[in-house]
Amino acid sequence: MEPRLNLLGNSVTAKFAKYLVSASKAVTDSALPSATQELVKLRASQINGCGVCTDMHTKDAAHAGETQLRLNLVAVWREAAVFTEAERAALELTEQGTRIADAATGVTDEAWANAAKHYDDDQLAALVALIAEINAWNRLNVITRQPAGDYQPGQWG
Repeated sequence: MEPRLNLLGNSVTAKFAKYLVSASKAVTDSALPSATQELVKLRASQINGCGVCTDMHTKDAAHAGETQLRLNLVAVWREAAVFTEAERAALELTEQGTRIADAATGVTDEAWANAAKHYDDDQLAALVALIAEINAWNRLNVITRQPAGDYQPGQWG
């Protein structure tokens, strides 16, 4: 598969990517657990069919110590007993926040309340920002058909 556009070779998308990376620092510097961050990025990327991000976040999570079992079960987290209640709440919020067009109500009050039981306001803010950010990355990559498979952990910082 050939990409439709060289994202880093184009001045507009390169600048946009730079700003996305800069904005993501607010999330990476937050108290939202890094394991949760990787699970959220992976789940949204799976839903959106973003091969590049699925490749990247699977490898980065494994490199950071995440188990292969948990990575294998992210797509079926509801049926898996390997995730904490807090991680389940984050994954539910991720799914609803990623699929907002699939339901007239967007994110349900129940999903929000469940996440709020496990995360404080700053962590919730980080979680919302992360869901928005990974969806932006997914859309950039899917729209331009960026190929997946050759990412190396830590390649992008």
